Amino acid sequence: MASIDALNVSASGMSAQRLRMDTIAQNIANVNTTRDENGNVYRRKTVVFQTKSQDSFSTMLAQRQKSNASELIGNGVKVSAIVEDHVTAMKTVYDPGNPDANEDGYVTLPNVNTVTEITNLIDASRAYEANITAFNAMKSMLLKGLEVGKS
Repeated sequence: MASIDALNVSASGMSAQRLRMDTIAQNIANVNTTRDENGNVYRRKTVVFQTKSQDSFSTMLAQRQKSNASELIGNGVKVSAIVEDHVTAMKTVYDPGNPDANEDGYVTLPNVNTVTEITNLIDASRAYEANITAFNAMKSMLLKGLEVGKS
């Protein structure tokens, strides 16, 4: 049923964005973590999304050309990985009193930029809200359809 599929797409988007927001919150919480449980400096984590569809783009395009476009509904999104950011450089500050300072007195801090994280958090929040709006719109349409059947 296409209506239920549309609800599932929105629900998968909400779940994915919630995990993204949780990951961003973890980054912000560890902005000053110079040593994790393994003794390493915390590295910023990012979420990688992937479509739930197993079909390639060319397959979906061919299906679209053969059938009615309204018959093709996506399968939603899933989180394929949470990866550490090895591209952004770590920060170093001079703090010879810190127990994690090297022999020159410099401490390596995580590669977490609070401004970037807050910007990403706003983006994830807006995407979550958009999925809620789509979910509620479909739910409203289904309820109206039930009311039409009552009369």
